[in-house]
Amino acid sequence: MKFPFQTVAIIGKQKSLDVAAPIRLLGDFLAARGVRVVVDALSAEHLQNHPFEALTLEEIAGTVDLAVVIGGDGTMLNIARMLAPHGIPIVGVNQGRLGFLTDLSMGTMLHGIEAMLDGLFVTEQRLLLSARVVREGKEIFSGLAFNEVVVHRSTISSMVEFEVRIDGEYLYNQRADGLIISTPTGSTAYAMSAGGPILHPGLDVLQLVPVCPHSLSNRPIVVKGSSELELLMHRSGDICVRYDSHTNFDLELHDKILVTRFAQPAFLLHPEGHSYYHTLREKLLWNQTL
Repeated sequence: MKFPFQTVAIIGKQKSLDVAAPIRLLGDFLAARGVRVVVDALSAEHLQNHPFEALTLEEIAGTVDLAVVIGGDGTMLNIARMLAPHGIPIVGVNQGRLGFLTDLSMGTMLHGIEAMLDGLFVTEQRLLLSARVVREGKEIFSGLAFNEVVVHRSTISSMVEFEVRIDGEYLYNQRADGLIISTPTGSTAYAMSAGGPILHPGLDVLQLVPVCPHSLSNRPIVVKGSSELELLMHRSGDICVRYDSHTNFDLELHDKILVTRFAQPAFLLHPEGHSYYHTLREKLLWNQTL
């Protein structure tokens, strides 16, 4: 991570007209501070007569020192996957509903970013998943996930059938609606809805959470972050693997999915005094009395 931040990218939620005003506000503020401002090309289409340089996300990845993402958790997931391999830190401004990954609000955006420009921030590393699909001994698809990799049935009513191995050791055969392989970040997303535990994002672990397993004894399991997870499909049909709800790939009988921790973590910046437990209380409404 390069500090001080001399070039800052502002990235808005795709296809959202509501990002134009905050992007212009933040861009003008940063420019007044002497910071070079670039805006992602799709968001720039919603701005009129702006002085900022417009770049694609691929161009941003090799150009900036910091990325400010205005949107919700879904936008943060997408941008984190693209920028993590380049070691670019990310800070989120919440325009969504939950906002587990977006610390700043519209009201605190300028004050929060100003403090970060002055070096007042907390840096946090979040692990990502790398997942590869192997068919007949050849890799045919790969991708990154910030929250989870999910194998699931698409439209038919029959269950998914698969075998799971951890570091080459057989764990179990499973019949279920699917299987979630989640990072600690993703433990408050789909995995939590499926009954998995909430994991502190600082933990170097992965969790496997079956979705509606056809077994009374099957439970989520947490394994070390360096594990290689292997899923072998025992049933073909309308089944796919999904990466963070953004990327899908259709699977066939005997396809193998190999999931490991990605070598480069994502860097998230938080305001000073950031507390993960405060976020849980606020977002999951734990601070409300009955």
